[in-house]
Amino acid sequence: MDVYQTEEQQVEAIKSFWKENGTAVIAGLALGFAGFIGFNVYQDKQLESEVATSDAYQTIMESAGKEEALFSANANKFITENKNSSYASLTALALAKEASSHKDWPQVAIHLNTAIENATNQGIKAIASIRLARVQIQLEQYTEALATLSVTLPESFKSAIEEAKGDAYFKQGKAERARTAYQVALDVEGQENNGALQMKLNDLAQLSTIAK
Repeated sequence: MDVYQTEEQQVEAIKSFWKENGTAVIAGLALGFAGFIGFNVYQDKQLESEVATSDAYQTIMESAGKEEALFSANANKFITENKNSSYASLTALALAKEASSHKDWPQVAIHLNTAIENATNQGIKAIASIRLARVQIQLEQYTEALATLSVTLPESFKSAIEEAKGDAYFKQGKAERARTAYQVALDVEGQENNGALQMKLNDLAQLSTIAK
């Protein structure tokens, strides 16, 4: 199972944005805050801290896929030291991807839960939640997967969420609920954009015909 097919570009977009604009965004916020309360010392220290965090994150990511043990140790340490930051969530996603290369799905689930718990960005939270639900489906934890997808997430992820729900319902043998979820996902995304999803609906229709 590859749980990294549909959202990888979204993760990369978020990472690229922070890499290219993170410092500028942070600087702008810090400058605005400092201008509002006249706290120049706070501004300098805060900006310095955020830049250092960004640099540390980039250093850790450079070791991903090369020195696995070192990457894992440094990544976990980084998450502990930078809880409740987007960088912590992105690092947890990277650890999850590393674990998925060994098909260690329980460990993948642990890392994805960490990403969700530390997410300050709703997009990152949605990506981690959808991936976690897929891993839970792989582990035959269908009720847990549906619970993971029941939280409020950005509307832009509705198609992926409904498709994952459909997969969970299908594995539970709930064909009608699966069909409804797949259809919602297809209506949101459009048939021309998701042939695989249309195939799932067609397969359900064939199963229903055979059952009759």
